[in-house]
Amino acid sequence: MKIVGLTGGIGSGKSTVLNEFKDLGIKTYSADNAAKKLINTDRALIDSIKKVFGNNIYKKNKLDTKQLSKIVFQDSDKLKVLNSIIHPAVSNDFDSFVKSNDEIYIVKEVAIIFETKSENTYDKIILVRAPSEERIKRVLLRDDTSRYDVIKRIKNQVDESSIISKCDYIIDNYNLSDLKDKVAQIHTDLIG
Repeated sequence: MKIVGLTGGIGSGKSTVLNEFKDLGIKTYSADNAAKKLINTDRALIDSIKKVFGNNIYKKNKLDTKQLSKIVFQDSDKLKVLNSIIHPAVSNDFDSFVKSNDEIYIVKEVAIIFETKSENTYDKIILVRAPSEERIKRVLLRDDTSRYDVIKRIKNQVDESSIISKCDYIIDNYNLSDLKDKVAQIHTDLIG
């Protein structure tokens, strides 16, 4: 079974691309969705987060993601620490997911493939890109945040130009109709 990594900056359209693969009947895994579930259900993970960020980071047994985002996107060291806590838990969850499936390939959406230096764990890597202004607009529509915070988050992410040569496929996500065709082409290549 091939493990295909799907990555890209915030607002690039990774989730939309992942859904296109789902529509083709491919098993998919979203590291972001898994993390969102695990940070509120995995006792060891919750304890580790509280140890670093304090007990008050959880409100009514739910992680205050807005407060946590403010902290980690203003302090890159804290972001690294948070990733070092969450990444192993998501990795274990993904391993269980892989063991429970027997497919030609699985697509794993994960924003921080290159930041975690895990690119060698994938058989193929797809990079989703979109223009900066489009990405900012998408995130502002999706999240309860400010333009300033979105730009700060983008600046904390890996520079796309430094990873293009390490990716097997590039999807420029400008419009939905092209997106379907691009995903279909990659799918054909992966099953061929």
